[in-house]
Order: sequence, then C-alpha cells, then structure tokens
Amino acid sequence: MNKNRRILVKFSGEALAGGNGFGIDSKILKYIAGEIKSLVNSGIEVGIVIGGGNIIRGVSAAEGGIIKRTSGDHMGMLATVINAIAMREAIEHSGVDVRVQSAIKMEAICETFITGRAQRHLQKKRVVIFAAGTGNPFFTTDTAATLRAIEIDADMIIKATKVNGVYDKDPMKFGDAKLLNELSYERAMEDNIKVMDDTAIALAKDNSLPIVVCNMFEEGNLLKIANGDYSNCSVVKSL
Repeated sequence: MNKNRRILVKFSGEALAGGNGFGIDSKILKYIAGEIKSLVNSGIEVGIVIGGGNIIRGVSAAEGGIIKRTSGDHMGMLATVINAIAMREAIEHSGVDVRVQSAIKMEAICETFITGRAQRHLQKKRVVIFAAGTGNPFFTTDTAATLRAIEIDADMIIKATKVNGVYDKDPMKFGDAKLLNELSYERAMEDNIKVMDDTAIALAKDNSLPIVVCNMFEEGNLLKIANGDYSNCSVVKSL
C-alpha cells in the first residue's frame, strides 16, 4: 500500500453545521482540525476545499427568480470564504500553519490563488485552504476541489462525507444497500450513484485523479486512507 504524499480533502459546508443544519459548529471545526493535524504530523501535504451549503447555496438563492443565478453563485462563493477563515482559525489553533487562497481577489482577508505559491506553501508543510470555488458561477465546489487537486498535483482527492463511501443505493433509505469499495469513473457518473457532479468526475477521469469517498466522522480515517488503507471507503478510479 503506497503512502500518498499530497492530498486534497473536500468537506461539504453542511458538515461544519453539525446537528444545527446551519452556521458553523465549533466542536466540528475542532474535530476536523485534529484530523488535519494528524495528516500534517505524518508528513502528508494537505490542501482543503470547503463548500458553502451551511450558509447559502447559489442554486437555492436563485430559486425565487429575484436573485440571478450568477449572483446566487457569487453569494455561495463568499460563503466558502467564511468557512475557509473559520477552518484556518481552527487548524492554526491546533498548532499547524495555514494559508487561505481565494479564487476571487480579496487581499485584506486572504491570498489570491496562484498555483506555484500554493505548491510552495505545501512544500513548507503549510495547509492550504482553497476558497471561493473556481471563481466562476455554474461550477460546484466539487469541481473546484477536483480542479485544485489537479493544479497542486495531488495524489488523490478525498471527499469527506457522513457515510462510509459510495453505495449502490441510498443507505439511509435501504437496509440492503451495498458499499462499493471500487468503482469506475463511468459507474460514478450513473444517476443513482451520487459521488460528485459529472463535471468533477469527468475532470478527475481525464487527469487520472482517484476520488476517495469516506466517513469524516470516523476518527483517524483520513490518515488511514492517506497511508494507503482503503478498507473502509470507496475509491473511484480507472478499472
């Protein structure tokens, strides 16, 4: 089992909300910071992308017809910046150096994304949090995470979720749902299998970037996966 030297972890915004369903739960921030610190202490370089769904989603904001979809998506991008700053504070509080890089220029708050600079931060064992999605409307944070993973030359992207991986049907609704340990990019794009949106998966496929889906709430899981133990997760790759 090969150890991965550089990974990108994608967290959903909703994960930060905890049981509240909205806002940021400091207990979850502290837990994630501990998981990220264990990766850094093991010599793994870590990039992070966080969604903004705990604050606002562009698609939902635009539903009433008053807010245009592009403006809704800009609001969603700003939500990811709020989450990125919260995550930076939590990880720095645990004693790890962090930088936030935004796809949209806001120099009073954080750096603007530059690939070379991000790579140098990673080489210096700093965690880099990539905020504001791709900087463009109509692209999800899953696509942004895949794009950043490719740009920083990550060995894999880990999608940290509330379930153990990808199932053949919704495990919350069906007791006989089976965990798929390995699946192809094509299978991951099937309608009944929700891994990421098709744009993100197609981008990963074109660049042979493995996507690992795992349960973030199982302590030590991220470190196990980074060290090459895929026994309790799903891996999307070329089969």
